[in-house]
Amino acid sequence: MTDATLAQKSSSPNPNAATSAAGLVSKLRTSPMIPLLIAGAAAIAILVALLMWARTPDYRVLYSNLSDADGGRIIGELDTRGIPYRFSDGGGALLVPGDQVHALRLQLAEQGLPQGGNVGFELMDTQAFGVSQFTERLNYQRGLEGELARSMEALGPVSQARIHLAMAKPSVFVRDSKPAKASVVLTLQPGRVLGDGQINAIVHMVSSSVPELSSEAVTVVDQDGRLLSRSGSGLGDLDGTQLSYIQEVERSYQQRIEHILSPILGPENVRAQVAAQIDFSSREATAERYNPNQGSNESAIRSRQTSESYTGGDAQGRGIPGALTNTPPGNPESPIDEGTETDEQGKVDQSRKSPSSRLDRDDVVNYEVDRSVEHVQYRRGNIERLSVAVVVNYRDGTDDRGQAVREPLSDDELAQIERLVRQAMGFSEARGDAIEVVNSSFIQRDDSVEPLPWWQTRQAIDLAMTLGRYLLVILAALFLWFMMVRPLVKRHSQARPMMPAAAGPRAVTAAQADDGFEEEAPPPRRRRRGASAYEHNLKAARDMAQEDPRMVALVVKGWIKEHD
Repeated sequence: MTDATLAQKSSSPNPNAATSAAGLVSKLRTSPMIPLLIAGAAAIAILVALLMWARTPDYRVLYSNLSDADGGRIIGELDTRGIPYRFSDGGGALLVPGDQVHALRLQLAEQGLPQGGNVGFELMDTQAFGVSQFTERLNYQRGLEGELARSMEALGPVSQARIHLAMAKPSVFVRDSKPAKASVVLTLQPGRVLGDGQINAIVHMVSSSVPELSSEAVTVVDQDGRLLSRSGSGLGDLDGTQLSYIQEVERSYQQRIEHILSPILGPENVRAQVAAQIDFSSREATAERYNPNQGSNESAIRSRQTSESYTGGDAQGRGIPGALTNTPPGNPESPIDEGTETDEQGKVDQSRKSPSSRLDRDDVVNYEVDRSVEHVQYRRGNIERLSVAVVVNYRDGTDDRGQAVREPLSDDELAQIERLVRQAMGFSEARGDAIEVVNSSFIQRDDSVEPLPWWQTRQAIDLAMTLGRYLLVILAALFLWFMMVRPLVKRHSQARPMMPAAAGPRAVTAAQADDGFEEEAPPPRRRRRGASAYEHNLKAARDMAQEDPRMVALVVKGWIKEHD
């Protein structure tokens, strides 16, 4: 057998396959029930698909920005529970049915999912025996970074946190020692921001957790590269806490003024604004002063030393001063009685006379020198000056014709309001406070918001969307019934009555199979009462030949093939 013959056989179609295909087509054409079944099955499948689409739940985000490890664990848990899930465009978020989001988050959190990419101090539990000091210090640093990151991720606005620590390097030389530093990168939730107070809390938490780390050495950055820490806020040493304190002070004075004037003027007829200048500088002063003694009553004796020396024969008066000691002494004895010696001439010998008395007294008194030491620490947040502006609305009144008008307040009433404001704010001239009260007409505006009609509410829109889905399914079912299923059923029911008795089903089937199409049968004719079967069949054949000559030709063609 040559190659050409083999090629010709391989290129020629299989006659058995062609015969089976032709037989299947002929069966489909001759049996009107098969297209009817196919159309019914297709209609049912379409309805089931639309019904499943209508009952598809609303998917919402369960978690976003998951790591590969956490995503695999969560998907495995969802498969175990039999909960459907989807991925958003790009695979950045995991979607689950909206009515199960909160329950799944709580259940997965109970199992510790998602775990996140941060490792904490559990890293030290699996540490091998005999590791080097460098590895142990590095593992401690990694564990500390992970624990701090977990604490930050517990905050509401923070989705993910990452921390880089540069631990302190102590040295025996002060110049060579390096302090600790830290950098924090925060990924915030979509649409969430961190306040100044929260940023300061993060900075202080990191500085308090790392040894030898000051708050000035902590840098906080968000996912967009914006510097959030205080050093990059452009306010110098003024942090968010101080700004919040200023706002709180101003709000407190504003509420005082409005609360005291609202019962008199009405809550909508007075507006007050307060500007406070507050000193946040921290100062300490120490003074030491020396003052001279102002008098004996105010002087204080530190020490006193008295020294007395008496020389002579007569005894000095001693004792406690009093009546006895102040009594004058008695008459002294005569020198003769005392046995005074005289010379030959009867004169008193001066050389033998008793020595004279002498009293030496030294009194040294040391007084305390006045010394005043004063240590003053000024309180931070001291109010330096207050500026208050108050605007009062006109009062409601009537004119001569009885129509409502707006009238200004009198000078006495404005002066009374100003006095009340002074008392409410604690006005101080020494501090340089300023106050201004203005009486002006307010612009009338209608702040009332009309409620939305019921058909514009969220509940009505959701209900309409749900009903619209089911209505679309019903319309699709009606379309399939009237445009596909019902014509096939009607054609199948009219196929048999339209055939003439003489033709027979076999001839019609053969003719239809040979011609390649199926013709629609004409509607059955009424039988006239009293006519014979022959006349009736003949008339029916004539009518058929007139109405549908092609059908008659097919019947005749079938007869000829049977006789051949």
